[in-house]
Amino acid sequence: MESNNNVKKRRGFLPIETNMFDRIFIGLIIHIAINLLWMRFLEQWIPLYVATLLGLSIIFIIVKWGG
Repeated sequence: MESNNNVKKRRGFLPIETNMFDRIFIGLIIHIAINLLWMRFLEQWIPLYVATLLGLSIIFIIVKWGG
């Protein structure tokens, strides 16, 4: 059995081992949760597009540095 030494181990801030799909999925779930909570509690004062921008930036952070 040969071991593949070309695979780089990534160390991110997520406490589990993830691949790209896992990080995108986690980011989307968090994005949906932020939007739902925003609509429930903050939309009266702050528009929803602010939550969308916040959610997209969180997805980017998780995919880039999460895993």
